[in-house]
Amino acid sequence: MTPRVWQLFGVVLIAIFALSTAHSAYGFVVTATIPVGKPGTDQPYDYYATYDSAKGEVFVSNSGSDTVSVISDSTNAVIATVPMRYAPYALTYDSGKGEVFVCNGNAATKLGTVSVISDSTNAVVANVTVGSDPIGIAYDSAKGEIFVANSDDIPPDMSVISDSTNTVVATITLAGNTYVPIGGIAYDSGKGEIFVAIQGYDTVAVISDSTYALIATVPTIYPPQAGVAYGVAYDPGKGEVFVTHAGVNTVTVISDSTNSIVANVTVGLTPEEVAYDSHTGEIFASNTVDGTVSIISDSTNAVVTTLKAGDGAFGLAYGSGKSEMFVTNAGDSTVSVISESTASSTTTTSSATTTPTTTSQSPTTTQSTASSTTSGGGGVPEFPYQLVAATVFTFLLIASYLLLRHRTIPRGHVGQAPTTIS
Repeated sequence: MTPRVWQLFGVVLIAIFALSTAHSAYGFVVTATIPVGKPGTDQPYDYYATYDSAKGEVFVSNSGSDTVSVISDSTNAVIATVPMRYAPYALTYDSGKGEVFVCNGNAATKLGTVSVISDSTNAVVANVTVGSDPIGIAYDSAKGEIFVANSDDIPPDMSVISDSTNTVVATITLAGNTYVPIGGIAYDSGKGEIFVAIQGYDTVAVISDSTYALIATVPTIYPPQAGVAYGVAYDPGKGEVFVTHAGVNTVTVISDSTNSIVANVTVGLTPEEVAYDSHTGEIFASNTVDGTVSIISDSTNAVVTTLKAGDGAFGLAYGSGKSEMFVTNAGDSTVSVISESTASSTTTTSSATTTPTTTSQSPTTTQSTASSTTSGGGGVPEFPYQLVAATVFTFLLIASYLLLRHRTIPRGHVGQAPTTIS
């Protein structure tokens, strides 16, 4: 092999490795903390969030104040507060209708409804009766339907709502004729399937959205109720489903082509929710007990960074408009905004105060001014194995090339031009 070929080969290898490790050059930083709900109270309980891509807004359910806060991603300020019937919980954005569907109710009330909020008016336009204690919800864009997991029904089941009529069109049984806690759900657009976390069995049920039938049950490595399967998110880039196990501090990775587990990733204390970042191809997992967010690479199924969020980090919503992740902090009624940065030590400090537009089911309800308090919070990166490996590999590659070049350069006699070796 000629020196020129070796040189070209070395350049190609360096380029390939640089591209493969360029992803680690991105850092993440908390750039804003937004007050919502009832800050400073004993029971703030701000749980879930969903992102409205058409409006560039984030909807946050405030169970402690029976409201939904609407946040603008351009100002990181609350622009509206929507009163709900009772205890709003999980919610999802329907891009086909420009509406947000919100679960209401809990096991104590035995009531279960889904409220429909128009994102053009920020007002409730319908209330749909479902099962008891609706706890998980997902939008099926192919069918124009909303799937709702009812955790307190016996047997546990899912209600299917048509977004064109706002009525229940089907009910799907998820387990046997006994009480079995249910967790979150996610829609797999690549397969046309719904993945449901069955807490009581520590399994994941796979439902066809065309037949409403159970087509698979994915067992985990944990005994029933030990792992506490809860949050579910779909990664379209890999065709995988990520499921949190709050009882054992892990995230399980499921292949949707085989409906089998391909990895178990250790994260922080009590991971509850997960969300997919389509820009970086990473999965964010909220660790409620230690108030952090673990960021998992979907190419290695390993944690690459851990960020400090707020007290009781819980719900997650990825904002595609600005490539940001919104984290609800259930313990202190705030939402942390995580942004991408070329250096994780960079901290952005600013503040924004706006007067929100008040919308409600009652014209007499008013909303006070909400401010966005921005705080700096840097990432806590794991040891940069990829970066170290890249440095060592590049050094060895260059050294090998120089050695090879040294050995192949022809040497002539003193005072003579070197003889060319062909």
